[in-house]
Amino acid sequence: MTRLNVSTYTAELAASLAVPDQVSDPDGHPQSLSRGAAGVALLHIERAAAGLGDWTTAHSWLTIAASGLITASPQANLLFGAPALAYVLHGAAAPGRYERALAKLDAQITGLTRQRLNQANNRIDRGERPSLAELDLFKGLTGLGAHLLRRHPGSEVLAEVLAYLVRLTRPLGRDDLPGWWTHEAPSGRRANRATGGHGNLSMAHGISGPLALLSLATVRGIVVDGQTDAIRRICDWTDTWRQAHPAGSWWPEVVTLEEAMTGQTRQPAPARPSWCYGTPGHARAQQLAGIALGDIDRRRHAEHALQGCLADPRQLDRITGPGLCHGWAGLLHTSRRIAATADTAALTDSVNNLTGRFPDLPSNLEPGFLSGAAGLALTLTSVATEQPITSWDACLLLDPPYDQNG
Repeated sequence: MTRLNVSTYTAELAASLAVPDQVSDPDGHPQSLSRGAAGVALLHIERAAAGLGDWTTAHSWLTIAASGLITASPQANLLFGAPALAYVLHGAAAPGRYERALAKLDAQITGLTRQRLNQANNRIDRGERPSLAELDLFKGLTGLGAHLLRRHPGSEVLAEVLAYLVRLTRPLGRDDLPGWWTHEAPSGRRANRATGGHGNLSMAHGISGPLALLSLATVRGIVVDGQTDAIRRICDWTDTWRQAHPAGSWWPEVVTLEEAMTGQTRQPAPARPSWCYGTPGHARAQQLAGIALGDIDRRRHAEHALQGCLADPRQLDRITGPGLCHGWAGLLHTSRRIAATADTAALTDSVNNLTGRFPDLPSNLEPGFLSGAAGLALTLTSVATEQPITSWDACLLLDPPYDQNG
């Protein structure tokens, strides 16, 4: 796909999502960033900020996203409720625009974050294993931290989230398992045969999310006691599970208790190269850790892992969908973000070649942000503008390590 075709196609895709009455909400939750109106609003905010769309369309989607009672319960998270709406509104904020709404949401988010932190710290004090929903990016404190790093980087509550993540990386003292080892069985095909919980390495649900957040905060000068040591502890564990491959290093999706005891993963080869669980997401977290630690070798190893992945047609053929989470848009956008900060120019050529592998799209492409048309259009808009204008990708921990006041 040529540059002109990217721009034309993206404009058409955005136009198909312009009129709310003509776009269905698949899960009936407007305040969902993942699948609802909030995610579509994020697209139109980015396009308006880039001069490619209009603020009237963005405001119409924001109005729908904010309709009804906004969820601010302890179950609210980066993808749903008050944090999701505040995340979207932040990109549209300007003096005199959405200030009162954001102030109210800020207070709610601070309250629910501290409530979640209190529960998590009490759990650590009791020596109990965490749930993924406590710590992960989508539902947990890492996601709330990602929002706070974008919106209130100097806040006390962000420092409290970072301090919790430092505690999370420390062993609970009963065994050799890391502090983030969850009591829950992994999802999918391993669920029925895995006992003893698991260690999740992914960006979306596992320890790569906290690693990326801690590293981003460190590079931006936001550091709490023990933060650098926490980054190193995570890196030591992920290094243990890094696998050699002719196409470049890769990391397993999860580690079961049986695997932890034997020191061997049963995953035979790299999984699909997705942002959420695959090599691109791992490589981004490792690259950020290398920058935060001043570890040039780690940074280069992460970038080489991605370059090998992009050169391996067997891995690329595993990507069958268009979405951000585990599809082509996520592979492309993650790769572009890594290449923009990479220590080698060769990676840029690989990413440019990737743009031409535009996938066949399903006829019933849903409108959402994580797996649908809004996320795809945001990715392609960022190709046309060279980089995001509103740091819309901070919710994926893909925003630049150096603060651009996005």
